[in-house]
Amino acid sequence: MAGITEQPNERLKETDPQFAERMLHFADVEVARDPETELEPTTRYLAILATLLGCQGADEFRIQLGRALDAGLTPVQAKEVVHQAVDYLGIGRVRPFLAITNEVLEARGVALPLPDQTTTTMENRLEAGNAKQVELFGEGMDKSYERSKVNYWLADNCFGDYYTRTGLTNLQREMITFCYLAAQGSVEPQLLAHTKANIALGNTADFLRTVVLQNLPYIGYPRTLSALRIVAEADKAK
Repeated sequence: MAGITEQPNERLKETDPQFAERMLHFADVEVARDPETELEPTTRYLAILATLLGCQGADEFRIQLGRALDAGLTPVQAKEVVHQAVDYLGIGRVRPFLAITNEVLEARGVALPLPDQTTTTMENRLEAGNAKQVELFGEGMDKSYERSKVNYWLADNCFGDYYTRTGLTNLQREMITFCYLAAQGSVEPQLLAHTKANIALGNTADFLRTVVLQNLPYIGYPRTLSALRIVAEADKAK
């Protein structure tokens, strides 16, 4: 990561001018400003940061985090995207992004740690996580933690520790989960389940298609096309 700053594109224009011209035009103009796929800044940058976590784009994450903060994303929102990613990527893949986020925030004068967003205790996290699963996925999830050890951890850790936090809404949390999964690929069952959860909550299929298209420059065409197929399948099944 040495030498990577928040604005390395000026250097890229010197070393790879023709590539930089086309790449930056596509990502920052053609995709970002298309009236058919444009998203308001907070939503767009939440999606991009989650996507870069999902595809392990650490250098680009540093660039886009700077842009996101400039566009109005709060430090708390940025941190929540990173924290929640542990559920879907594991700490082995997330720790470098946490370090980048801390470096960028401290360089901007943000005092760490940020205000605590925790709403559960070690004693009630299982109950709260179960309630959040029911809220998001329906009554069929009630006491799903009794089915297996993994289901228990999904309730107390994934949902009890993270989805119950403040800082992001349910809609935002499900959207970034969709982005983690779409970006990492090869997790179609989980992507389909969370696509259906997004749609049920109010993140419509059209909205999710827009999110996927906004992230195309960061994940490429194959994973974009796969994600669009999953969105179409979930929309048909609703």
